[in-house]
Amino acid sequence: MTDPSTTRTGTGPAPAPAPARRGPVVAALMLGMGLAALDGTIVSTAVPQIVGDLGGLAVFSWLFSGYLLAVTVTLPVYGKLSDTFGRKPVLIAGVVLFLLGSLLCAAAWNMASLIAFRVVQGLGGGALQGTVQTIAADLYPLKERPKIQAKLSSVWAASSVAGPAAGGLLAGYADWRWIFLINLPVGLVALWLICRYLVEPERDRAGVRAGAGKTEPRAGVRAGARKTEPRARVRIDWAGALCVFATGVLLLTALVQGGVAWPWLSAPSLGLLGGAAVLGAVTVAVERRAAEPIIPGWVWRRRTIAAVNLALGALGLLMVAPTVFLPTYAQAVLGLGPIAAGFVLSAMTLSWPVSAALSNRVYTRIGFRRTAILGISGALLVLLAFPLLPFPGEPWQPALLMLLLGAALGLFQLPLIVGVQSTVPYEERGTTTASVLFCRQVGQSVGAAVFGAVANGVLAARLGDGGDLDALARALDSPDSLPPATTDLLRRAVDAAVDYVFVGAAGAAALALLVLLTLAPRRFPVLREGAGDGD
Repeated sequence: MTDPSTTRTGTGPAPAPAPARRGPVVAALMLGMGLAALDGTIVSTAVPQIVGDLGGLAVFSWLFSGYLLAVTVTLPVYGKLSDTFGRKPVLIAGVVLFLLGSLLCAAAWNMASLIAFRVVQGLGGGALQGTVQTIAADLYPLKERPKIQAKLSSVWAASSVAGPAAGGLLAGYADWRWIFLINLPVGLVALWLICRYLVEPERDRAGVRAGAGKTEPRAGVRAGARKTEPRARVRIDWAGALCVFATGVLLLTALVQGGVAWPWLSAPSLGLLGGAAVLGAVTVAVERRAAEPIIPGWVWRRRTIAAVNLALGALGLLMVAPTVFLPTYAQAVLGLGPIAAGFVLSAMTLSWPVSAALSNRVYTRIGFRRTAILGISGALLVLLAFPLLPFPGEPWQPALLMLLLGAALGLFQLPLIVGVQSTVPYEERGTTTASVLFCRQVGQSVGAAVFGAVANGVLAARLGDGGDLDALARALDSPDSLPPATTDLLRRAVDAAVDYVFVGAAGAAALALLVLLTLAPRRFPVLREGAGDGD
């Protein structure tokens, strides 16, 4: 069966290794992705024990913010480095940094040291997220990529369900430091598999820069690696990397802490946003002059990549509604416990990888763009249906919507990632993948800031006391201590706030749909793959 997207000649891939020989590499990728996926969920349930031991209640949110900042701002840097020096050294460096950060976190003596070591973890996590996705595309031809992407998606799904339970068990029955130490055996196995089985061919950097007539090497196993002439010495755009890093730190700090640590219109918020704008302009100037920029201009000049970046940025924005606000809704409005509330959300993480695994049967018939349009249209309808749920409703109702949402988003995200990776040669795939993940991460940060402000604004209008959503959720943990009329009022206020957030998420879905309809090309210009890959 022929992929419906147009094909064009270019740097086609070498034949893929036999599937049986890819097994150890795939296992390493799944273990590496598992490290990054578990990290956020497993720590969240151990926060009370960590704060009780180390103190620092006022700044504990930086356990998550610091990690998020480090992951997000390093994604473009690692993407460019993987294109320049190959995936293997970047992935090895990422695993080592992550494990070092985990070991240091377990040895933390106060909250400040733990936050600093979480940043070290994040520096490794940025390499893990981007490079694993890139190697997955290198290993598999176009028709088979949904298989590995579905496996990676299933890792995220399993982590979202198992992470909180594992974190609670380790913190409650052992010691919270074990939530970091448990990374060490997993990471060491992944590191051994990567060092032993992932062998990349040497590449001629002069040919890579010229970009003409080169054969794309495919990451593989030791028996299948091919070697070319040694690569020429390359120059690293360290100035651009520093500018990208500094701009991202200022912007994301403003988004994460604005409205939480300080008011949005306060001097810290305005100063950070203004500094990010100035540094952003400096970054553009530096990157335009660089011989090999960290964020090349072609990332935004090519319609396909620009459209996918914007669409997945909107995905990051809308994902804040189910992942951040749905658990609060399930506990405060439906009266569920934390574990039951997690199962309501897990319905989405169960249907997502299944839908993603089956998406190739759709996009091989109707194309990447139309499949993504179908998926985001379904997600838009589901998000608009959420405010129509009855009050207080039954748990199965939002769980059903999350099941449908996961199925829709599996059809939306995976075809876009597979499609955009298939439009670039090997030596541009790391940068392209990193730009997509970077936009999605920034979208999540923007969504958390915007929807947090929306929810608190609705609560202030309903209750007139300016209370925030987290405070109300904590008050509703013990409804028997409140008069029935007060409990009902607070629950209705939370219900209204979350409804508005889901309407906003529907707006983000509509934005993604508009991008696909107006900016994305009707057919993705897929590079023709080499012999043995099939069309």
